[in-house]
Amino acid sequence: MVSISTNTPTSELQAIDAAHHMHPFTTAQDLAVKGARVITRAEGCWLTDSDGNRILDAMAGLWCVNIGYGRRELAEVAARQIQDLPFYNTFFQTTHVPVIALAAKLAELAPGDLNTVFFANSGSEANDTNIRAVRTYWAAKGQPDRNVIISRWNAYHGSCVGSGSLGGMTGMHAQGGMPIPDIHHIGQPHWYNEGGDLSPEDFGLARARELETAILEIGPDRVAAFIAEPIQGAGGVIVPPASYWPEIQRITKQYGILLIADEVITGFGRTGNWFGSETLGITPDIMTIAKGLSSGYQPIGASILSDEVAATLAQVEFNHGYTYSGHPVACAVALENIRILEEEDIITRVREDTGPYLKKRFESLTDHPLVGEASIVGMMGSLALTPDKATRAPFEAEAGTVGYICRERCFANNLIMRHVYDRMIISPPLTISKKEIDILIERARKSLDECYAHLQANDMLKPGTRP
Repeated sequence: MVSISTNTPTSELQAIDAAHHMHPFTTAQDLAVKGARVITRAEGCWLTDSDGNRILDAMAGLWCVNIGYGRRELAEVAARQIQDLPFYNTFFQTTHVPVIALAAKLAELAPGDLNTVFFANSGSEANDTNIRAVRTYWAAKGQPDRNVIISRWNAYHGSCVGSGSLGGMTGMHAQGGMPIPDIHHIGQPHWYNEGGDLSPEDFGLARARELETAILEIGPDRVAAFIAEPIQGAGGVIVPPASYWPEIQRITKQYGILLIADEVITGFGRTGNWFGSETLGITPDIMTIAKGLSSGYQPIGASILSDEVAATLAQVEFNHGYTYSGHPVACAVALENIRILEEEDIITRVREDTGPYLKKRFESLTDHPLVGEASIVGMMGSLALTPDKATRAPFEAEAGTVGYICRERCFANNLIMRHVYDRMIISPPLTISKKEIDILIERARKSLDECYAHLQANDMLKPGTRP
């Protein structure tokens, strides 16, 4: 038996990892040559790798570690729950205390009349649930032909076959037989890249009205729902123009289709409110949650349904579920995570103190010659990299080339920032301090400087043309 521990040399850990571990969204051969980064510890906003480097995690893992790493309270709650009831399912007219308590708490926190919760293990699974839920809903209302769900290009709603089809990532659609039938995509509200000469307000209206055009082309009697993230996360932290969501709301109400807000990233304080729908003024019929629900300490997700949707589904047997739906340990940890968010007033701090401070410091990076835009709401933001600020031009190099170079400089400077094509993304733990924000900005600027110097030295500052 191979003996593996945090004291095993990094090179040996990397070799074993490459031999036996298939990573998500990774070219395995390239990773085997380079070697994976091995994380061994984490505390607050900081990671420690197997070589002892201390790294500021400006991505909160995968947008999820909202209360920061190392909260012993969550470990203690998990240990107690494992001793009392490590597992029981919620099939066959059975329930347990943690799932009852968490469902009730989520009904209390969720806006509007979102009062009924169907649990899953991730946002991907919850969005698969949503496909079945909205189609079953319309069938129960005597309209079984309303099967089409409209989404947006460059949206991310998960990576299962169903949820991956809902998303609009063309790279994902190129593999595995996606999208499945009756999923339709419209344009994203990405003014910086796609707005041309339109004002943000006019562009937002134009992109929202693509939904109405699609409904009329498909047929209002066939469209079941529209799904969208309040702010696109994995697509590049795309904050829609202020005109966008009010027009979307008008259209969904006019044609009587369900509105699904995918809050997997924007939920649990990320935008300065409990949910991004509150920040952007959205009234959804279904809300998808995960990530910040447990701050990533346990895998858990859910769909929160409006009273009308839940009452309609209650008329039939919904033949759907997961073994671990409402897992007692995950529910107990999620409840403790919510308690910490409430009792430490973390979301108010994001909205009124650290969030505005991060916004000011982050937007100061627009004075850098590489940065054309800094877009930020609460604790999620992105920098658009460009060789020509005035025209918002892309680079001549293939999209993502410059972003990858900048990301590698961030990693070299012990800062975790993500790149989406040529946008640099942050989503730090909500507990980040002002001092740590200063470190984040200092390291980001240094990385931008080093990226710019590399581009100059390699004649890579040539503008390209928009597709």
